[in-house]
Amino acid sequence: MSAPVFLAEPGTLDGVTEGATYLLDGTEGRHAGVVQRRGPGERVDVVDGAGVRLLGVVGAVSVDGVLVHVQGRVVEPAPAVALVLVQALAKGDRDEMAIEAATEVGVDAVVPWQAERSIVVWRGERAAKSRARWLGTVRAAAKQSRRARVPAVEVALDARGLVERVRAVVAAGGAALVLHEDASEPLASAGLPEVGECLVVVGPEGGIGEGELGRLVEAGARAVRLGPHVLRTSTAGPVALAMLAERLGRWA
Repeated sequence: MSAPVFLAEPGTLDGVTEGATYLLDGTEGRHAGVVQRRGPGERVDVVDGAGVRLLGVVGAVSVDGVLVHVQGRVVEPAPAVALVLVQALAKGDRDEMAIEAATEVGVDAVVPWQAERSIVVWRGERAAKSRARWLGTVRAAAKQSRRARVPAVEVALDARGLVERVRAVVAAGGAALVLHEDASEPLASAGLPEVGECLVVVGPEGGIGEGELGRLVEAGARAVRLGPHVLRTSTAGPVALAMLAERLGRWA
């Protein structure tokens, strides 16, 4: 069974090598020692969310945290092609369900998208609170799936912002794939970049409007069909990402 993962802040594992000891303190230390009751001799991994993983064994538990004896250090490189889920805001927490599963599948970043047909609207204080909730969801899903890299949660984009993002990604050699039920090109055979970003754009419950789709395609995106069935906004992205991860050799 794989070891449980606990998160340290980026940069805090720099210089920690095999044979050293590391004190897991703060919220994560309390979670490991008090909530999960991890004890001496148990295997744990400590990751920094940016690719560094310490393979360790609990040495001692105290009020200061959990002392970990480091038995190995692994640096997991960033993939050549970054999978980025552009998830339209949706009601009933379906957008959060999408990014949770996408994180477990292996997405590298998520982008909240205020689509024209999104019922949910992020503005002002609500935008900040909602993004913070997404950050928490992604962080928890990364720990659950034992990831060393925590996906970035970007600032929400509106329709114009997404068009600009698509144009920039395509110009840099990446790709933007818009899931659409009327598309003729199947995702399974769509061309993928060798480096850069691959955006996967998922619309809200009401779908992506024709004008909205047209502007994205004009900016360089490609409309693709996921399969024979129409999936919910909460499941379309994770399914598409799983297919792309397989094609990119991540699950080999």
